[in-house]
Formats: sequence, structure tokens, C-alpha cells
Amino acid sequence: MDTDLSIVLDRAAATPLAAQIHGALRQAIQDGRLAAGARLPSWRDLAARLGVARGTVRVAYERLTDEQLVVGLGAAGTRVARWPAPGQAMTVPPPVETPPLPGFFHDFEVPPLAFQMGVPAQDAFPYTLWSRLQARAARTAALAPVAYPDPRGHPDLRRGIAAYLAISRGIHCTPAQVLVTNGFAGAVGLVIRALRLEGKAAWMEEPGFPLTRMALALAGMTPRPVPVDGDGLDVAAGVGVAPDAALAVVTPGQQAPLGMTLSLARRVALLDWARRTGAWVLEDDYLSELQLAGRAAPALAAVDHAAGGDSRVLHAGTFSKTISPALRLGFLVVPPSLAGHFGDVAACLAPAPAAPVQRAVAAFLAEGHYLRHLRRMKRLYAARRAMLLQALDGVLPVRATAGLSVVVSLPSGTNDLTIANQALAFGMAPVPLSPWYAAEGKGRAGLVLGVTNLNDRHLAAHCRRLADLVASVG
Repeated sequence: MDTDLSIVLDRAAATPLAAQIHGALRQAIQDGRLAAGARLPSWRDLAARLGVARGTVRVAYERLTDEQLVVGLGAAGTRVARWPAPGQAMTVPPPVETPPLPGFFHDFEVPPLAFQMGVPAQDAFPYTLWSRLQARAARTAALAPVAYPDPRGHPDLRRGIAAYLAISRGIHCTPAQVLVTNGFAGAVGLVIRALRLEGKAAWMEEPGFPLTRMALALAGMTPRPVPVDGDGLDVAAGVGVAPDAALAVVTPGQQAPLGMTLSLARRVALLDWARRTGAWVLEDDYLSELQLAGRAAPALAAVDHAAGGDSRVLHAGTFSKTISPALRLGFLVVPPSLAGHFGDVAACLAPAPAAPVQRAVAAFLAEGHYLRHLRRMKRLYAARRAMLLQALDGVLPVRATAGLSVVVSLPSGTNDLTIANQALAFGMAPVPLSPWYAAEGKGRAGLVLGVTNLNDRHLAAHCRRLADLVASVG
């Protein structure tokens, strides 16, 4: 050993001798008593000096090697690895954890607040049934073969989704066209990668979901805002804004956040544009058939497939709004000609989520629970929306009823972001409307109020408190 180093062993201690030797050498290296390049004695020499077996020293040396504190050089012996000397290493403050997207999510994995969007009713979730299905799915998954799962999604779930879409959304597809994704975000990523859309332009509804716009930009696309009116996306305006766009992301069933349905004339115009230019249409069917008034319009993909010829629509759905966002489970339906390619891309870059969750949802669909759950939620949400509209009457002006939310107008110049932040302290989570607009200076101030998690005992007080915040900020 290049440095005189004494190691004192306590043979009466509970700590093994090998651990004591390792600790003494480790401390000597870290505090600089054993300099970089110093040669340690051989196993035999150190064992003889300490009166222990050679195997004991070997175990200590192997732990030091695993920690990259020493290196074995064969005939040249074991030497201390070169590390920054004490006091020379740069002092780096510990990183401060910042939750992602603080402008959109006030917190994660906490019960929903009043007016919060995007989450189903906490008090109406079928916990007992869902717990039973999940437990059964976990047991089945545990007994499954130790093999790679299908990256497109569990076959039972893909069959269930295909059957459900045929009944509720008018889409006739095979399970081979269905890919299970990590929510809608996973579907967006899969589409952009599989179709190689990076660097190209994409139509986005104006106003439109801010996270979709951000996802497109992060994936390397250029979102181009296209205005909506009473008939939905203005296709003619889109052609004027970005005629060479490679993708259009639309919410034709219930436009988010204003709620209008894309008219048949606009649907035909959109499909004609896509076929003429070779562009693709990503249909965000975020609420599926969960329409509170009347019957949901057929999916855009159903119109596309019925027209025959070159299919240009990719249909994306999610179970986040209908079951729970905690599942992180969505799906994508692609034209038959793309099924094989999308399967390859999913296998390499975006495989389906864990099998137990998929099995539980497959059983939820196959046993009829899903359709019954949707019927109950429609009745509940319709009642809660009516209750909210009544509570807002004469308190705040309503601009639109849209899907599972109500859009409230605010006076021009009002800072809706400030109001939304201040409302959190009072147990409310309204969503500011202005971030849904992409164009600078053209955002309309407003609040989007979710109807799913409302309490009739506190609703009137919440609406009055919201009005007070609007008055104080405005």
C-alpha cells in the first residue's frame, strides 16, 4: 500500500469484517488519505496483516470496484481510481422539483375540485365493481405466460373497442386497426412518428385544447390556428392559413371548448381537402358518445369510411373522461392500409400500457358495464349541468354549454388566469379560456367550468365567490 493506513477491526461487532474493511478503505479514499493511483495491498498481504481470510478481503475489494472507487489492473495490482480531490468538485445545488405544466394542472393525484375539467365524477365512480375487475385482471396477468405482450394492445381490449365503436360511433373496423395507447397524448405521438410529420404544419382549432397545440409543437410540427364558427372548423379559412398542412386535429363531435358539432358540409369539405392534398385528419373523439343532449353525431371516421376510397382519418379516443384519467388509456383507429406500419412503430417506440389495466377495461366493456356506466353518467352530468346553469343565472354570463362544461364570458381585459389561480384557494378549479387561443392579443377572457364534480350544497356559494373574484380582478 502506497500510504500507511491502519485498519482497526472490531471482531465483537455485528458488522461483518468484510464490511468493516470496505468502510475503512472507502473512507480513506473519500477523505484523501488514499490518493488517486495509490496501490492497495494484495488480498493475501492485507489478509495476513489483519488476520482474516483472503475471501474476506476479496469481498471488500469487489464492493470498492463496484462503486468505481478502485480499479483492478491485473499484475499492476488494485489501485485507487481517479476522482476529484476533496474541495475541488463543483458545488451544485440540489435541483428544485417543478411539476410539469404548472399552468394547466394545479396538482396531481388529488381529489378533483369544483369546476375542474377533464375528470369524471369522483362520487359516482363504481369503486366496488372496478376493484373487483382490477383484482381479477391482476390475477389473470400474474398467471399469464412470461412473454412479451402484443405492443398494439391486449387482443381482448382491441376486440372490445372495435365492437363498441361499431355500436356507438358508427365506425366499422377490425381489431387489427385498433392500437391501445397511453391516452390521447400517446396517440398524438404515435401518429406524428408513424406518418413522419415532424417539421410540417398542422391545423389546430382556434380556440383549441392548449396541450394538443403544445404537443404538436414539442413533436416538431408547426400548429396553425384555424377559426371555428357555429358549424365547427372553417375549412376554407384553413386552406387560406396553411394550404400545405399535413395534418388537421379536430374535435368534430363536440368542439373543445365551445361545444359545436362539425356540420356535415364541413366534414365533407375537410375530407375533400385531405384527399386532395394527401393530408391526414386526427379526430379527437374525447367524449365519445357522452353527449348530454340528444344523440351523439357519428364519428368523422365513420363518414370517411362510408365514402370509400382513400381513408384519411385517424380516430383517437380515450377512457380518461368516461372511466378515469388515472388509467392513462386511449386508443387509435387507423386505416387498414396503415395497420401494419403503425403496429411496427408502436412495437418499437410506443407499446401499449400494462396488461392488467387493459384486461380490466376489456372486462368492463365485454360484460356491459361500460355502456351502463355511460348511461348513468349522462343522466348525472345533465342534471349537474342544469343545476350549474341555474346557479349562474344572473350571476355570471354564460357563453356556451359545451360537452361536460359551461363557458362563462368575462369583461374585456379581465385576467382570467389570475381569477383561476385565486379560485384554487376556495376549493374551485375553473379553467381560463384565454390560453385556448393561439393568436397573440386575440384571446377572449372567460372561464370554462366543468360540471362533473359539483356539490349542490355548495354550488350557489361557489358561483357567488367566483363572481366576487371576477369583480375584484376586473
